Amino acid sequence: MSKCMEEHKECEQKKVVSITEAARLNNVTRQAIYVAIKLKKLKAKKETTRWTIHLDDLEEYRKNKYSRRKSVFEGELLFDNTRGYYSINQVASMLSVPAQKIYYATRIGILKAHRKGAAWVVHVDDMNAYKEQHVNKKSNSQKAS
Repeated sequence: MSKCMEEHKECEQKKVVSITEAARLNNVTRQAIYVAIKLKKLKAKKETTRWTIHLDDLEEYRKNKYSRRKSVFEGELLFDNTRGYYSINQVASMLSVPAQKIYYATRIGILKAHRKGAAWVVHVDDMNAYKEQHVNKKSNSQKAS
C-alpha cells in the first residue's frame, strides 16, 4: 500500500487533518488551504500552533469551492456543455491548439463567440465550423506538401 493511502486511512480514523494533509488531499498548496481558512471558506480550529481541519469540513469546502465550470450569467450556466456551450480554454483543448489562437480567431471574426459578462462563450456549432474551415484546412495543406 502506498504511503499516501496509508496516511489517508490514518486521517479517516482520526477525522481531522493538518493544513499539509488537507492540501495533499485536495491537490492544492498549503497556502491555498491557509487562505481558504482566513477567508472563512474552510472551517478549521487552531490548537496551540497547528491548524486542524475536520474531514467533513474539508469535503464541504471541496463541494462549495469556486469553479469556472459552475459560473452563472443571468441565471444560466456560462459553459453548459450539455447545451453545447464551451469556454475558450475548453475549445482550445478540444481542437488541440493554444488558447491564444482561439482568442485571436474570435477577435478577427473567424470564430464566432459571444461575450457573457467577463467570459467568452463558444457554441459547438461555431467551433465545428471553425475547425472545418481553419484547423482541418491547415492540417490538410501541411499533409499535401
